[in-house]
Amino acid sequence: MKNKQKKRRKGWKYYWQQNRFYMITLLAFLILSFASLHILQNSLLENAQRTGASLARSFSVEEERSLSSYEALIRMGAGSLDRMVQETSNTEELQKWINGFFEDIENVTSGTVDPYAVLNGTFTGKGEWAQGQDYDYASTEWYQRAMEAEGKVIYTDLYEDAVYGRKVVTIAVKSGEDGNVLAFDIFPEDFQVTDHQITLPEGSSYFLCDRQGTLLYARTQLSVGREKMQEYLDGIIERMEKGNLSRQDSYIIDLDGKKRNVYYSISENGWFSIVTVPRRTILGNLRRFTLGFSVMFLLFLGFSVLVSIRNSRLNRRVERTNDTVRVLGNAYYAIYRLDYEEGTYEMIKGSDYIRKRIPKKGDYQLFLDEAAAIIEENAYMEFKQSFSIENVKKLVKRRVRDYGGDFLRLFNDEYRWVNVRLLFDESLSQGEVVICFREIDEEKQVQLHHMALMENALDKARKNEESQNRFFSTMSHDMRTPLNAIIGLTELAEKSSGNVKQTAEYLTKINTASHQLLTLINDLLEISRLEQGKIDLNREPFDIRACVESCAEIFRAQAGREKKQFHLSFDLQNPVVLGDSSRITQILNNLISNAVKYSDEGDSITVRVRQMGSQKIKKYQFIISDTGRGMTPEFLDKLFEPYEREVRFGAKGIAGTGLGMPIVKSLVSQMDGQITVESRLGEGSTFMVTLSLESVEKQKSAAGKERSQKEKEILQLAGKRILVAEDNDVNMEIATEILEMHDIKVSQAWNGREAVESFSQSPEGYFDAILMDMQMPEMDGCQAARAIRTMNRTDARTIPILAVTANAFAEDIAATTEAGMDAHISKPIDFSVLYQTLAELMGK
Repeated sequence: MKNKQKKRRKGWKYYWQQNRFYMITLLAFLILSFASLHILQNSLLENAQRTGASLARSFSVEEERSLSSYEALIRMGAGSLDRMVQETSNTEELQKWINGFFEDIENVTSGTVDPYAVLNGTFTGKGEWAQGQDYDYASTEWYQRAMEAEGKVIYTDLYEDAVYGRKVVTIAVKSGEDGNVLAFDIFPEDFQVTDHQITLPEGSSYFLCDRQGTLLYARTQLSVGREKMQEYLDGIIERMEKGNLSRQDSYIIDLDGKKRNVYYSISENGWFSIVTVPRRTILGNLRRFTLGFSVMFLLFLGFSVLVSIRNSRLNRRVERTNDTVRVLGNAYYAIYRLDYEEGTYEMIKGSDYIRKRIPKKGDYQLFLDEAAAIIEENAYMEFKQSFSIENVKKLVKRRVRDYGGDFLRLFNDEYRWVNVRLLFDESLSQGEVVICFREIDEEKQVQLHHMALMENALDKARKNEESQNRFFSTMSHDMRTPLNAIIGLTELAEKSSGNVKQTAEYLTKINTASHQLLTLINDLLEISRLEQGKIDLNREPFDIRACVESCAEIFRAQAGREKKQFHLSFDLQNPVVLGDSSRITQILNNLISNAVKYSDEGDSITVRVRQMGSQKIKKYQFIISDTGRGMTPEFLDKLFEPYEREVRFGAKGIAGTGLGMPIVKSLVSQMDGQITVESRLGEGSTFMVTLSLESVEKQKSAAGKERSQKEKEILQLAGKRILVAEDNDVNMEIATEILEMHDIKVSQAWNGREAVESFSQSPEGYFDAILMDMQMPEMDGCQAARAIRTMNRTDARTIPILAVTANAFAEDIAATTEAGMDAHISKPIDFSVLYQTLAELMGK
């Protein structure tokens, strides 16, 4: 028995002596491995904690950015509504504006927003909301909170709306001081803005909840119902609020029974952005490593090579993690650890400037004092206060994990933008935070540039909106004035049918008012064509002197009637030039008309035309001056902007659209000319238009040739058969009578369908042309033209089809061309233009 014990002792002793190195190595390896395993796990969890928190913040920022567009729209709408309420008390106008705003919002947001409002104590909305006059909005959360927020945008929690019975979040804002409120309903499915912008780690989930923790949106692989998922989130939020999930090694058990780490961020509107990451995703192959380690321990030497390989792989993984951390650290040019309990700093990484002036460790006040020399003066006091020991303690107490901002910092005599962050995390030592600095000058400049562009665009849109509102108000008045005269004088003419002289006077005045109304409409159409770039300039010989004299003669007579002096002078050596006389006449009509219009009895109007230069291409100046009312300096800056009109000192009483000067400016620019203006209030104005025109030999008998050409065109149309499609009795009668007066044979069609049938039932080549109205019942003009062009007969493709319509905007002309029509004649019809167009088309 004793011998056996001795042998046993000897054997153990021998085994120990023989394998002492391996046993010590194994023990050391075991201790080191377990320690490494623990360190690795902590490192992975620590990195995951930072990454997860950053990921949650990124989601929160993305959600805020996605909602910022809605906030911008609702703020802009509230501001416009407030201005409308201040400018008018007309309920119909306000309702019309709000309906237009609702339609704009639906177009801009592609229908993802359901807008409504409380306007002057009345609820109004779109779609099914339009029936909600009895809706008790005053008791709703969105209305009460909007009224309490005093102009700040509020967000409600998720609730079931009263009309659609669907879950919805409402954003609302109070407009002005009259209790008006704008509100948008957004459905949770429209929060899915981050799907393609932020990538979640494998197996991770993202949840967006409102202030009460109600689920708004989820990206998750959990396949459970919404009710079950809400219970799951309630548990998470409860632990979050208790602070049980703030440690890096804290976790939850998900609905599949697996461990998950939880990271979250709370946005400014109180919503929770929650990210859950499977622990296995964080720890990776750590468990397999542990199992492999156990196998290596049992096999020892046999698996030592495998252990080395495994260790090498582990080291590489740790090195990659460290590399990642270093890369993140390299994004900052300076990193400090601040011990706010001791009031000291430790420089982890510093700029060249700071390293030369303060030690790596020292009193924090020394760091703040040294920063004063390089931080922009206006920003330093705020920086000093924000990053003082007292404020840092407050931020930590409130558990603010990321705090900072941007400021200008001096780099080698040049100020550049820098972002500073104060980062707090439980993984740091007790009483410590990290302060880091990153240069962001390039991206900040881009951001500032974009903000400036947005502000300029908003300012321009705001000014354009105000100008257009003034324009439409003025246009309505100016169009109603001649229209009222036409209606009233027509009634007087009917009653005075027995008095031929009186009736003739009424008809003369009706004709004058009609042309005034036509001028207003033509100005509107002209500015539309100019903005679309749809005008063509002719290049034909004409006499400048004759052109200006013809134009000025009209206004000379008007000036004489109004007891104003009118002077016309020429300084021309080569009066015949190549150009567009009608457009030059249009320019002069606007300028001379304004000179007469904005002058008073006893004032003088002077028109001078002079030639400069002796080359073939010469400069011609048209100078129109008056001693009338003049313009304010403020209005001179806006003179050539559409819809603007001078409203000082009686100018309100002058009829006009505010489009004359923009038309003149555009025409002069398209003719490669220049226009300048000088004006003083109460002293008058001087306009100078300079055009480059090519002089030619004087053309004799040009007017006679033009008259004979027009007579020839009318003679060419005699005996022609024309199909007129028109649904208005008066317009049909006028067109038929005037065409038949010139021996043109007219067939009538009272809508587009009749026009198609008349053409299809006629022998081929029977009709020589078709005059087609655009707006007709059963089939409009464009539909009828397409139907005719597609018929299986030769003349269907060649017969001239002219659109004769009141639709005279550029887009209307484009529509008729697309439908296969050959020309466009605007109502009221200028029959001389109609005859010329018909002759040209039939000649082809």
